[in-house]
Amino acid sequence: MILATECYIQRENQILMLYRNKKQNDINKGKYIGLGGKFEYGESPEQCLLREIKEEAGVTLTDYRLRGIVTFIMLDGSSEPIYMFVYTAGGFTGEISACDEGELHWVDKDKILSLDLWEGDKLFWRWLLEDKRFFSAKFIYNENTLVEHQETFYI
Repeated sequence: MILATECYIQRENQILMLYRNKKQNDINKGKYIGLGGKFEYGESPEQCLLREIKEEAGVTLTDYRLRGIVTFIMLDGSSEPIYMFVYTAGGFTGEISACDEGELHWVDKDKILSLDLWEGDKLFWRWLLEDKRFFSAKFIYNENTLVEHQETFYI
């Protein structure tokens, strides 16, 4: 089991997206994703979030919100199950810097769904854009194809 965070930093009408193209054997290679990563031993979700954003973008978040939890299952065995805490952020200090995992791009909100995203990400992006309630979702993939999904929305 892998615990991870993912964050979508917003400014005006844009979202900071990470195009994964620098790591070998990267399950996300060629995809646009948010910033974040795996928990280190003993970290809370917030500690992981803040550390990962600092490492990947060089900034410190000042305003962020937990929006949902996503479970990813890969039937082909390419990854252990991933439990990901999904955040959005509206404030940060510092200047965005280069990322050693890929290229950082500010993308207009209305262009997000046209990017090369995981199919499950396209679903929860709609929920984020519509400002849906807190969600829990489960996405099951066979290789790179979404074969099943479930979602629940909370108050």
